[in-house]
Amino acid sequence: MNDLRIERARSEAQLADWRAVHNTIIPTAVLSLEEVRERAGRNRLDVAYLGEVAIGCSTVRPPDEETAAATVIARTLPGFRGRGFGTALYERGLAHARTLSDDGVETVVLASNEEGLRFALARGFEEVERYVLPGDTVPFVALRLA
Repeated sequence: MNDLRIERARSEAQLADWRAVHNTIIPTAVLSLEEVRERAGRNRLDVAYLGEVAIGCSTVRPPDEETAAATVIARTLPGFRGRGFGTALYERGLAHARTLSDDGVETVVLASNEEGLRFALARGFEEVERYVLPGDTVPFVALRLA
C-alpha cells in the first residue's frame, strides 16, 4: 500500500478516472463526464491511485432533503480488492462525512456487488431498504452505520 495515494478529483483527468472506476463498478448507472462534473460540485469525489493507475474512487454526499445523514460510498476495482485499498478510501470518506452530519452515516451498494455488500456489513452497516432506479433491473441497497 506504500504506492497508494488518494486525491480529491478536481482536474479533468481525475474526474475521468473517477468516472471510469464508477462506471466499471456500477454498469447499471453509467455516468457521463458532465454528470460527474455536476456531482463534483455538490459532493466530495476522491480517486485512489496505485502508482499512476486509478484503482478506486469514493463519493461523500452531504445531508440533503431526503436524509440528515451523510453518505459514504467507496468503490475498488475487482482486481484490487482485499488489499486494504477500499478500507483506506472508506476511512478517508468516513472522516469527512463525520464533519458534515451528526445524524449518522449511510452508504449505497449495487445489490449485485456481493463483495461491496460484505464490505459494508463488516464495517457495521445495516440494510435499511432496496430500491430500483427507473429503467434499471438491479436494485441498490441502502445501508446505515449502526
